[in-house]
Amino acid sequence: MRLYVYLVKNLFFASLMSNELTDKAFWANYWESKTGLAFSVPENYTFHKLLKKVIDENKIETAIELGGFPGYYAIFLKKYFGLNTTLFDFYVHQPVLKEVLNANQLNEKDIEVIEGDLFNYQPKEQYDLVLSCGLIEHFNDTKDIIARHLQFLKPGGTLFITLPNFTGANGWVQRKFDMSNYEKHNISSMNPKLLATCCKDLGLKNVDAYYYGRFSIWLENKAEQSGLTKAFLKILWLMGKVATKIVPVESKSLSPYIIVKATK
Repeated sequence: MRLYVYLVKNLFFASLMSNELTDKAFWANYWESKTGLAFSVPENYTFHKLLKKVIDENKIETAIELGGFPGYYAIFLKKYFGLNTTLFDFYVHQPVLKEVLNANQLNEKDIEVIEGDLFNYQPKEQYDLVLSCGLIEHFNDTKDIIARHLQFLKPGGTLFITLPNFTGANGWVQRKFDMSNYEKHNISSMNPKLLATCCKDLGLKNVDAYYYGRFSIWLENKAEQSGLTKAFLKILWLMGKVATKIVPVESKSLSPYIIVKATK
């Protein structure tokens, strides 16, 4: 299984449809078409080192994952760090959620689930850690969607956002072999300087935004590709891995992710 499943995450809100790049019908069809979602989230799950550092340094006790169904990170934080975690999303497919929890020796009581409209929901509580992984790049107004995270964040709490980097090699793969998925992303949001500016404009402190990870590529529609394409992508993946092992750099061209961290 790929190191990190950057599913096509988005929300559907009729009142703000112009600020979305996908809709609810797509979202429902997406989950119903997927198999193999119920797996045991490993201790070395992607971003585990970064999250451990955030938790240790900030004495995190509570966390909420926004737009994160089926809740792999809420599960990860509960399973390995014992945090009180919450999953928030507009669309929650209950049978899938139950299967994923069971695969991780958890049940519905272990993870709080809130099904709601991020643009209208009034949080009943705030959290030490607010995170989203693969969410903000599906909205046209980057600053606004980041601001939506902050209503859930305690004063002094930590914001942790990740998004894919489609401005380098991985973006070329998306454009070449899965343009429909590429077009569902706001590519202009994939800019660490822009993201840092948005956070600072919102009054956040200790802002850090950067490219993360060594070379990696993926395709949501890999199963639909020809044998020749799969072979080409495998060779490209191996070449990139070897190159970045020899020269371990994180950059716009090669890194698969972007990280944003800040405090309120």
